[in-house]
Amino acid sequence: MAGLFKKIFNRFSREKIDWDELEESLIGGDLGVRMSMGIIDRLRALGRKLKPEDVIDVCRQEIRAILPADAPPITPLGDRPKVILVVGVNGTGKTTSSAKLAKLLKDSGHSVMLAAADTFRAAAIEQLEIWAGRLDIPLVKSQYKADPSSVCFDAHSAAIAANVDFLICDTAGRLHTRHNLMQELSKISRTLAKRDDTAPHETLLVVDATTGSNALSQAKEFKAAADLTGLIVTKLDGSGKGGVVVSIAQELDVPTRFIGLGERAEDFERFEAERFVEQIL
Repeated sequence: MAGLFKKIFNRFSREKIDWDELEESLIGGDLGVRMSMGIIDRLRALGRKLKPEDVIDVCRQEIRAILPADAPPITPLGDRPKVILVVGVNGTGKTTSSAKLAKLLKDSGHSVMLAAADTFRAAAIEQLEIWAGRLDIPLVKSQYKADPSSVCFDAHSAAIAANVDFLICDTAGRLHTRHNLMQELSKISRTLAKRDDTAPHETLLVVDATTGSNALSQAKEFKAAADLTGLIVTKLDGSGKGGVVVSIAQELDVPTRFIGLGERAEDFERFEAERFVEQIL
């Protein structure tokens, strides 16, 4: 038992459940008000003296009812590169997640190319270049402050020519409240569609689990601006903050596809609901 469940168990190993305290714990674990109140309603409906195990069991049941059994897999198209846009606000681990995703796909036997489309930060280009060299994955980049859409277009052309399975475009971090930056995502999508009118095929939003309810706000804005196909949730280190996965799934119906568990390249994996509920929460 780890994270949120462990905190709940330790906190309520006593004679009587304090409902206000339990509500505070659930919301504090970022499950969201809707899920938290649903859990409390179910516990009250039991109509008997509750043990900590009862709380944990109901939490598990309610969460599992929301989360899909397995994250939809990312599979190659076969006849052309599958284009994946990685988006998010600054500081969520977006560039690192792009590289880790590339490694996971490469380790699964696929050919991968990276595009350094975060041209607003010279450090982001350098960071992705270091990752690409370390992982032996081809990278398309341009100069600092180049047009991100042009970088994505050039990378897409190179990916088509090289017949790679996946092209992962690391886009610039952008505040979800800045309309002009969000509009730029639409421009990138339109540019990619010039070579393949179905591209981009995946748009993955990177959120930091430790930012709590702010991650839900970010997801709402990005979903309004882009056709999100899933989440990458970083910093799921057992701190009890994984509830954001549940609240985003319940409120927005956006599935978590991958999770980041640490700093190493291998600390990144496909999301599995059962393991998440048992080992992360």
